[in-house]
Amino acid sequence: MLTCALLLGVTLLVGRDVAPAGGGRVLLKDAALVLTMDPALGSGPLGALENADVLLDGQRIAAVGVDLAVDRPARVVDARGRIVMPGFVDVHTHTWQSLIRGCATDSDLNGWLAGCVLPLYGSPITGADAYAGARLSTLDSISAGVTTVTDWSHAFNADFATGNLRALDESGLRYVYVYGANADPATLDEIRRVKREVIDKDPLASLQIGSHPTTENYPNLAASEQLARELGVPLNVHLHESKADPATGQMDALRRAGALRPGLIANHAIHLTDAELDELAAADVRVAHNPLSNMRLASGVIRLPEMHGRGMYVGLGLDGGTNDTTDPFANMRAAVGLQRATATDATGYPQPADVLRMATLGGAEALGLADETGSLTPGKKADLLVVNPQRLNFAPRVDWVSQLVFNGQPANVEWVFVDGAALKRDGRLTAPDTDRVIADAQVAADHVRELLDR
Repeated sequence: MLTCALLLGVTLLVGRDVAPAGGGRVLLKDAALVLTMDPALGSGPLGALENADVLLDGQRIAAVGVDLAVDRPARVVDARGRIVMPGFVDVHTHTWQSLIRGCATDSDLNGWLAGCVLPLYGSPITGADAYAGARLSTLDSISAGVTTVTDWSHAFNADFATGNLRALDESGLRYVYVYGANADPATLDEIRRVKREVIDKDPLASLQIGSHPTTENYPNLAASEQLARELGVPLNVHLHESKADPATGQMDALRRAGALRPGLIANHAIHLTDAELDELAAADVRVAHNPLSNMRLASGVIRLPEMHGRGMYVGLGLDGGTNDTTDPFANMRAAVGLQRATATDATGYPQPADVLRMATLGGAEALGLADETGSLTPGKKADLLVVNPQRLNFAPRVDWVSQLVFNGQPANVEWVFVDGAALKRDGRLTAPDTDRVIADAQVAADHVRELLDR
């Protein structure tokens, strides 16, 4: 039920059901804890504030502080007892892969690729398939608290890419579309067109060029790197994910193509020597760490403390169909747990605050988007969450930062704002007809299964 409150002479609507679907002025009022990820705004490395407000003005964060003065009408979300924090930044996923959840669960990386992905190249997989899978994934991501998604699309054909992009556009998410490229001039021209006619016209979108660096695949890698430089966008590659990858000449191929340069995104980056880590750090290569996927595919454990010691940007990725769950909280737990299990030491890097930052501002830094998102710094885009810790899985309050990592679940996410728009409101997605999305995904998954079984 709505009530009225008078704040500094301004009448405000108060209630958890009144935040606008998009834009406008919104005051998140009296949050028990605000984690800004900006030490200049609050205490500690996460910039924490207690009993504080966050004011959104249109697409941007206008102010953060205690008892904010509001001089113009705003709609109010009553955040008492809640945690307000930046949205999760997923630095690596494949949204279409919701269609292959549960595929080849007894296989390592190469077995999974052979059974679930590679047969689709050259197959009649369609834009409708891509749209259905990506639409399901994006709604799942929003519900879990993801506000920025990096979608590494295999782009099996141009129609597939079109369907994939349509789902991203309709989601309301901030997104990085990684278009898997090759040396085919028609493919390169299509990527140029997509950037010009789709990405550049969407303020929520940005482009990266995807490739797979090996000696055998060098011509495609070289063409992809050349296109990335032409378009002024980063290259995004899978690097040393499995034990077999170093023997394929991945690092040599990147060196030869001149791709070891600032902004390169290296996904997984597990099986690296000290010298290779030094080389990547010196080149300002950024890393997407995918702990749930690495566990599922028996890929190994990333050298996260060593990367941290070299000052490398590292974000967390959910990695599509190889984690089988869109759960940033579980991903953070795994990032901590893998390091503790292998080191048999609970005192080292990363600690809960480290992975919480990695999952938000750290991901934005890795993607080169830290000027826009990842923290609640006034002037940045209004991409943020309201989390309810007053649930059976989370309560009672002891150390909420640690509890976000070790106890949090997607069900604790009550509100999700992207670019000032409420995509999840009072625990419910604002998107219509989710049942239809699930039904369409089943049709597409059945089609993909037929293609894989041929």
